[in-house]
Amino acid sequence: MSKTWTPDSWRQKPIRQVPTYTDEAALKAVEEDLSNFPPLVFAGEARNLKKQLAKVAQGDAFLLQGGDCAESFSEFHPNNIRDTFKVLLQMAVVLTYGGNKPVVKVGRLAGQFAKPRSSDVETVDGVELPSYRGDIINGFDFNEEARIPDPKRMLTAYSQAASTLNLLRAFAQGGYADLHQVQQ
Repeated sequence: MSKTWTPDSWRQKPIRQVPTYTDEAALKAVEEDLSNFPPLVFAGEARNLKKQLAKVAQGDAFLLQGGDCAESFSEFHPNNIRDTFKVLLQMAVVLTYGGNKPVVKVGRLAGQFAKPRSSDVETVDGVELPSYRGDIINGFDFNEEARIPDPKRMLTAYSQAASTLNLLRAFAQGGYADLHQVQQ
């Protein structure tokens, strides 16, 4: 009996979006550590963004979202963070003048370490391994060791996200975001 394709055929074999960690004790230890860390984004920041997004929804402002599809641990560097921030600011200037409205800037950075996948596995030259799901979960290299989900990667992701946010806050509040500084 042949299987007929339907628009919902993809649902028949669910993709596991949450990785399977082989060391449950290590996972629980990392989760415990993370539960005691301070939040990366604070309530006042979230409330302020909600107010700004309400202006976007009312048509009184533009929304600009930019950044990486997925950040990598290896590309973590203050110059990369600064350059991404600078591009967002430059795009916001163009939108502000072109649209004559304020621009709400949302960065896809400081925590974009995961990659959703359409398959739990990938095959290269006949070798099947777990899919790369982003640096927060496993390694990019196509070998068995790199593709094992490692909960300790969540600690690295938190650290890099916190450092990135601290640097971005310093840029935004320290004058780097001043219109006169955008080209410098």
